[in-house]
Amino acid sequence: MFAFSNAVNSMHSEDIKLLMKQASGKSMISFAGGMPNNDLFPVKQIDDIYNSLPEDIKKLCFQYGPTSGYPPLIKSLESHLEKKGLPVLSNKILITTGSLQAISIITQEFINEGDIILTENPSFVGALSVFETFGAEIHSIPIDKDGIDIKALKRKIVSLDRTPKFLYVTPNYHNPAGIIYTPERKKELLEVLSGTGIILLEDDAYSDLYFNENEKYLTKSMKSFGVKDVEIIYTGSFSKILGPGFRLGYMLSSPEIFEKAETVKQALDACTSNFMQILGNEFLVQHKLESYLKFLRSEYLERKNLLQKSLEKYMPKEVTWNEPKGGFYIWLKLPSHIKSTDIFKESVKNGVVFVTGRTFDPASKKDDRLRLAFSNMPKESIEKGVIILAKALKKVIKNAKVKS
Repeated sequence: MFAFSNAVNSMHSEDIKLLMKQASGKSMISFAGGMPNNDLFPVKQIDDIYNSLPEDIKKLCFQYGPTSGYPPLIKSLESHLEKKGLPVLSNKILITTGSLQAISIITQEFINEGDIILTENPSFVGALSVFETFGAEIHSIPIDKDGIDIKALKRKIVSLDRTPKFLYVTPNYHNPAGIIYTPERKKELLEVLSGTGIILLEDDAYSDLYFNENEKYLTKSMKSFGVKDVEIIYTGSFSKILGPGFRLGYMLSSPEIFEKAETVKQALDACTSNFMQILGNEFLVQHKLESYLKFLRSEYLERKNLLQKSLEKYMPKEVTWNEPKGGFYIWLKLPSHIKSTDIFKESVKNGVVFVTGRTFDPASKKDDRLRLAFSNMPKESIEKGVIILAKALKKVIKNAKVKS
């Protein structure tokens, strides 16, 4: 037996390994993959960008870069985020190897074993894995269709004997719940945190993927609200846009937090890939992003509509959900006595996989939900997949009635 550290015992890390395996299974109809479809990647645009680079910049692609990031990309991102209303002049950007690394860096920066982190319930499984790895004590607060439950959050903060280091939220097109916080809920959240000393970690991987231009205003970041007495760290990603393989994310924070974060990153990987940073920067400065995002929004809206229509047609009446306004996910609510793990066992036999609700519960217990990702689905497979899933659901519900 090896003397492994406590850090390798994350329950959610095992969930992630299984999830990645399910998401890439070729023979399955997979609603598991919370990632773009391979056919949507901007392959030609990236080919054109690389082929048009001057020789000296091509050589730079293969070199180490500054730990904080490729300077032209930082400048381009400042401009991009400023257009979104984010306070780039009073904050600093750190380029990271995906936004999950940003979450990991922030956790290392602030968390000692046993420190408290607040999360939503459900919550992004990748972040939960990081928090567990660093020995945090995780306390979760439920969410509804409008965002985090404010009364429950207040009760939780009052009940704790120590101040949580931070609250981690994904307010725009939530993973896995698919919801977007209302402007009112975002404002209420900031009011609750005001003066508590609890940092807000605002994870914003999906806000560019809204379906309706008239609802773009809903994606406004809380860091852009101009609140002075709540420290907010904002993270973003190119993974849901250019592609996860770029491993390109960033964090926007106060200079003091940035400085320590840069030190942590230096110890992790010295620098994020110059190759990917240069390509990402050119995508921004050559003004290719907005037209590509319009294409993606149209594609994901079409997939969402196909899934929504199929669910309405085939799902048993006991199953409910909120129709998302953007992003990648629909979050099904099952009857309280039905477990999504039982549904999974039945549906996988017939060639359909998804992600169980238990995966996104910080305590790995609550299992009356399931996540369907439409982003990675071939359009022609969506209806067939829902038919198989609905049959599995009906069978499990029927068997539960017989037993009771």
